[in-house]
Amino acid sequence: MTNKPKRDPASPKDFFLHLLMMVTLYGSAISFTVVIFQLINIYLPDVVVNEFRPGREGGYYRDMRSGLSALIVMFPIYLGVMKMLRKIYADMPGKLNLLIRKWLIYFTLFITSIIIMIDLITVLNSFLNGELVLRFALKALTVLFVAGSIFWYYLVEVKRHS
Repeated sequence: MTNKPKRDPASPKDFFLHLLMMVTLYGSAISFTVVIFQLINIYLPDVVVNEFRPGREGGYYRDMRSGLSALIVMFPIYLGVMKMLRKIYADMPGKLNLLIRKWLIYFTLFITSIIIMIDLITVLNSFLNGELVLRFALKALTVLFVAGSIFWYYLVEVKRHS
């Protein structure tokens, strides 16, 4: 006989809390990445690229404001939902085995793998188009940090509760 806690039945509340957690996680990660990319664009301008797109500097600030707005709204919600779910898991350990939780975690692992590949392809394409080496390196590190952190956290989470 195994010592795994039995699986508690999923309720609509479980489904929506887990879905909200993942949506706010994705939104926070994307927003954070946008903010960092725009800071890189502003503080390390690429004169060659900006010569062909005059006025783009204002777009960097607009994109950064949008990213910050989304981050300020979504990240606290993500933290709050995580806190709520941890309390639920402490009270009912069987909820750690909910199928919706496992599906969303594996979906997140899948999505972060794809994001890492697509973003690195995009950043590499920018580099091959002549973007500055330092900008390229900082953007690549940003993507690896954000997606890699999420991937690592949820991989550990899966292994811990499998």
